[in-house]
Amino acid sequence: MSKARILVVDDEESMCNFMEIMLVKEGYDVIHALNGNDAVEQIKKQTPDVVIADLTMPEMSGIELLSKAKSIDENIDFIMMTAFASVDSAIEAMRNGAYDYITKPFKVDEIKFTLKKLLTQASIDEENKSLRSTLSSEFSFDNFIGKNPLVLKMKEVAQMVTRSDSTVLIRGESGTGKDLIAKAIHYHSNRVGKPFITINCAALPETLLESELFGHIKGSFTGAIKDKDGLFKVADKGTFFLDEIGNTSLSIQVKLLRVLEEKVITPVGSTNPITVDVRLIAATNANLELEVEANRFRPDLFYRLNVLPIQIPALRDRREDIELLVNHFLKIYTQKMKLSPKKISPEALKLLVSYDWPGNVRELENTVERTLLLSKSAVLAPADFPDSIKQRTMSNEVVTDGDAVTPTLESIEKAYIFWTLNQTNWQKSKAAKVLGIDPSTLYRKIDRYDLKKPQMI
Repeated sequence: MSKARILVVDDEESMCNFMEIMLVKEGYDVIHALNGNDAVEQIKKQTPDVVIADLTMPEMSGIELLSKAKSIDENIDFIMMTAFASVDSAIEAMRNGAYDYITKPFKVDEIKFTLKKLLTQASIDEENKSLRSTLSSEFSFDNFIGKNPLVLKMKEVAQMVTRSDSTVLIRGESGTGKDLIAKAIHYHSNRVGKPFITINCAALPETLLESELFGHIKGSFTGAIKDKDGLFKVADKGTFFLDEIGNTSLSIQVKLLRVLEEKVITPVGSTNPITVDVRLIAATNANLELEVEANRFRPDLFYRLNVLPIQIPALRDRREDIELLVNHFLKIYTQKMKLSPKKISPEALKLLVSYDWPGNVRELENTVERTLLLSKSAVLAPADFPDSIKQRTMSNEVVTDGDAVTPTLESIEKAYIFWTLNQTNWQKSKAAKVLGIDPSTLYRKIDRYDLKKPQMI
C-alpha cells in the first residue's frame, strides 16, 4: 500500500519543519507550504490525501483554503490547527467539510491519533465504495437479458425506481426473473451495502410466516423456546423482498400494511412495537385486482404496494430474446461443466422459439442445462431436447406464404393424431376409435409422421 501524502500548511516555517520531521518518522510522505496560495499550487500538482492547515493565516485563511481545495478535489481531507480562541471558526470549517481540528499547542500523540483515525476511516470508505461498485456490477440490470421493447421499457422503469425508497410491486409469471430485478434495484439504490433479505410467502404456513416476518418472544407459542428476531428487523436499513405476496392471509396483510404505514412491527406474543427502516419490494404472479374483488387481498394494501409497479413480460411474449438467452446459458453451463463450447442448430433454435415456455426463463435455463448434461454433440439438434417440448411445438407447425401464416392440412392432422394418442395414453385401438379410423390406418399414419410416445424423465 502506498504512503499517504500529507500537505502541512502554516505561515510559521518552524511549525512546518516540526510537523514534517514528526510525520515522516510515522511513515508518511510529507510536503509543506507557507501560505494558502502556495498550498493551492501544491494541491494542483501533487494531490495530497490530507491537508493539515493552520486556520488563521495572512492572505488566505484555512477556511478559504478548504473551499478552494475542495473545488479542485472534493475527496481531499482536512485537519485544521487552531488556537483555543478560534474554536468556533474551526467548528465552522468542519461544517464546510473539514474532518477534524486540533488546538494549539497540541500534543504529538494527538495529531498522530487524529491522522490515523482519518486515514483508517478513509480506507474503510474506499473499501465500501469499491464493494458497492462490485455489487452494482454483479447485480447489474444487464443480467436481465433481452432486447424486446417490453424488456427495455421494464428495465428503464426499474432503473428509475432505484433513486427512491418507495415500495415496488414486481408483477410477472413464475420464472420470469422477478428476483433478478429486485436484487438489481437494491444493489443500485442508496441501500447497497445494507441487508437484502428475501422470503417466499407461498413456501410457509401462516403461523410460521408470521413468526418469520415479525419475530416472536419466548413462550408465545409451542416451540418458541427463545426470543427470535423477525426478518423485517434483520432487514433494517436495507431491502426486504417479499416474493409471492399474493399468497399471504388477510391477517398477515394487516400487519404488512402497518409496516408500510407506520414503519413498526410487533413480534408474535409481544405488545412492544419495534421501529424498522426497510424498503419493501413485493412480487406476485397473481392477478391482485381479481384477488381484491374476491376479498382475498386487502385493497388498502394493494394500493400501498402498487406505488411503483413493474411488469415483467412472459418469455412467449418476447420470443426474439430466446436465442440470446440460449447462447447465454450455453456459455455459462459449458464453463461450469468444463465442456468444450457448444452451439445450437437452426432447427433446434426454431423448436425452442416455437415452444410457449410456461415456466418462462427458468424453464429455458433448466432445459439448456439438462440438454448439455445428456448430449454428446458439439451442435445441439432437436433430438437432444426433451420430448415434452417437441410434443408441445408439434401443434404449432405452420407454413409461411409471403406474410400469411397458414397451417397445412397435414400439419393439423399430425398434431391432432399426436394429441389424441397422448389423451388415450397411447392406447392405439382406443385412439383409432376416437379418431374414427381403422387401427391399421392409425399405424400407417404413426409411421408416416414418425410419431413417438414421449419419454418421461
